[in-house]
Amino acid sequence: MRILRLFLLLVILPFFLPFLRTAEQPAPAPVRTHLVLGGDVMLSRHVARVARERKDPAFPLRDLAPVLQAADIAFVNLESPFSDRGAVVERGMIFKAEPEMIAALELAGVDVVSTANNHARDQGSHGVEFTLDWLVRHRIAVVGTGTSAEAAHAGVVIERNGIKFGFLAYTYDQSNGNHADTDDRVAVMDVARMREDVAKLSARADAIIVSMHAGVEYSPKSNAQQVAFARAAIHAGARVVVGHHPHVTQPWERYGQGVIFYSLGNLVFDQFQRVETQRGALADIVFEGPRLARASLLPVDIVGTAPRLSRTIPPPGSAEAGAK
Repeated sequence: MRILRLFLLLVILPFFLPFLRTAEQPAPAPVRTHLVLGGDVMLSRHVARVARERKDPAFPLRDLAPVLQAADIAFVNLESPFSDRGAVVERGMIFKAEPEMIAALELAGVDVVSTANNHARDQGSHGVEFTLDWLVRHRIAVVGTGTSAEAAHAGVVIERNGIKFGFLAYTYDQSNGNHADTDDRVAVMDVARMREDVAKLSARADAIIVSMHAGVEYSPKSNAQQVAFARAAIHAGARVVVGHHPHVTQPWERYGQGVIFYSLGNLVFDQFQRVETQRGALADIVFEGPRLARASLLPVDIVGTAPRLSRTIPPPGSAEAGAK
């Protein structure tokens, strides 16, 4: 009997050892993916003038570039369409970014931009088309506008660490007071349509980020449209809603299974008339696998049109400090 037991131990036990070791080992930690999301980037007017004076079209994002480059995915709202037609724009409310200014986005390693905002049509139909083509040529993904209505609402998927992140973008207004008609190549805020878009994109993406260009300019609080749209996006399946347009930061909140940044304020802009418009923020997001693991804000100071991380610690409860 002892011989039989010894035989069983020597012959059968080695077969089971690998399984026993596997059971004892802890499951590997999910891979972390780091996203950095920024607010309004305007590459026209005085911003471009400063860059020309310095002979450096990448100047607007040169100081902040290391922060954005370090992210697995970097996003901003592009507030000025590119165009290769017409005179250089140095003043006024009709924006145009010269083609060479894309160097700022390239230097910073920006992966995806929203072009759904009230300035999307500032350079007409050609500006919408040229901006799309110019960004794609420089390997920067575009959401919120497209070559067709379907393309504008399809979103894009960026894969990092085996996880597919889907992006969609919408604006409260696409005309900037200059157009009586509607261009369906620019996605406007409609809750029902957004829900359909999120549902369709969910078939291609593991986690969805929705960009929202809305709110009252210079208001430190979100309005009813922002809250309703953003929360509807979370209910639809989005994990992050990133807002911009007010040109100042607004409080953010953890809501349901996601997080909502109502306004990140300016990132690159030439609004010197208020202290608040010279302070913005970056949303700092970490996913573990497809799960939203962490969210916080990185305060930014805009110095001479160019952002840099703030050295000032925001007071508790402020828009820069944390969620409501």
